[in-house]
Amino acid sequence: MKKLSTTLFLIFLCFSLFSQSIEGKWQGLLKVQGTELTIVFNISKQGDSLIATMDSPDQGAFGLAIQEVSFQDKQLSLAMNMPPIQYEGTLNSDGEIDGVFIQAGYEFPLFLTQNEVKKSNKKKPQDPVEPFPYLSEDIIFNNEAEGIKLAGTLTMPSEGENFPAVVLISGSGPQDRNEALLGHKPFLVLSDYLTRQGIAVLRYDDRGTAESEGDFSTATSADFKTDVASAVDYLKTRKGIDPDNIGLIGHSEGGIVAPMVAVESDDVAFIVLMAGTGIRGNELLLRQSELIGKASGMSDTQLKKAREFNKGAYDIVVNTVNENNIREDLKKYLEESVAKNPELATANGLKEEVFVNQISGQLSSPWMIYFLRHDPSVVLQKVDCPVLAIVGEKDLQVPARVNLEAIEDALKAGGNTQYTIKELAGLNHLFQEAETGSPSEYAQIEQTIAPAALELMANWILMQVK
Repeated sequence: MKKLSTTLFLIFLCFSLFSQSIEGKWQGLLKVQGTELTIVFNISKQGDSLIATMDSPDQGAFGLAIQEVSFQDKQLSLAMNMPPIQYEGTLNSDGEIDGVFIQAGYEFPLFLTQNEVKKSNKKKPQDPVEPFPYLSEDIIFNNEAEGIKLAGTLTMPSEGENFPAVVLISGSGPQDRNEALLGHKPFLVLSDYLTRQGIAVLRYDDRGTAESEGDFSTATSADFKTDVASAVDYLKTRKGIDPDNIGLIGHSEGGIVAPMVAVESDDVAFIVLMAGTGIRGNELLLRQSELIGKASGMSDTQLKKAREFNKGAYDIVVNTVNENNIREDLKKYLEESVAKNPELATANGLKEEVFVNQISGQLSSPWMIYFLRHDPSVVLQKVDCPVLAIVGEKDLQVPARVNLEAIEDALKAGGNTQYTIKELAGLNHLFQEAETGSPSEYAQIEQTIAPAALELMANWILMQVK
């Protein structure tokens, strides 16, 4: 959730260089909280205008479009809607760009070159190392409803047959099959652990990401639901998989998608919600922003103003009947808000016009409209398979108590008695052992997933399939 986003520091940049030769591939290393992210910009011309896409290979994101690009007198300026960022850079005499991008008020230097850049590629302690004591196969499966092919990896125990299996469903934002972010590969670690316990695991690149086909930018959680259902259908065709014991594990937004699939498919035997939500999207984001802002040192006055501003914008999205009017209604609200409080833009390091365009574009995207309006409790009331719902005590993106209570209340209301609800002490949104739970810690923590969380999920799944 981008929001909810397990990719809060995914950087979207675009660059225009020499007027006589701006097309090509430009690369740089972005250093964020002790982690190096490779950024690739693909620059081209369309008529008299510049267009560009960005790749972040380390996070499995490719072909991301930039909305605003300008290059004049060796000065580069750019802006993107999701997430709201601004970049300013200067072309130097060596034909390289020395610049800085600004996101959420934070500035990070970024140096670009047309030469290949190399990063340290330091592995995290829990990253599995080949050779694996199990089978690992890269596979392709079809989402026939959408007419796209999705690429992934299936891991299975090397001995035996009739294995229980799970499909891993990533959090918000374009994610590769490992759910790679900030130097961590949570789904690689999770699939390795589960497969060693005798559970087959299918993880895949989100549509339009890495090796998978499709358009991520126009998709919503309802679209991702069809991708997951196609993964389940694929597992049913595989020799060695027990078709009666196929489950889903969804992280963050994936915890919203998993119940949707379970309600519509008799082939889903159980679901695990890792930081899944139980409250509506607009309420979740208000709580999330307040908790993260408080952890970042915002005063009570600043938090109150931010909440009022955010609530006003979210209410427009939730209550506007005609979706075609949402962006214009948001722009009017944002322009009036910035006129009264210019610091709304300057606090984020953005020009007022850029701020208005970015926020209105972000909040009027198909994904965000769906997310803000979606109430997961309505779906959860219809889930009749076993459910494990876990949230970290220090999760600031999906606050544990309010969401776990909402999940349990919904399951009870629907008559489901086969559920386990757990708040995991000391863990954050990524299920790392954390100090504060702030997203700023994610990259600094060497641990990818706490052993206690891995053990709990594996043991619970094995109990369901016995």
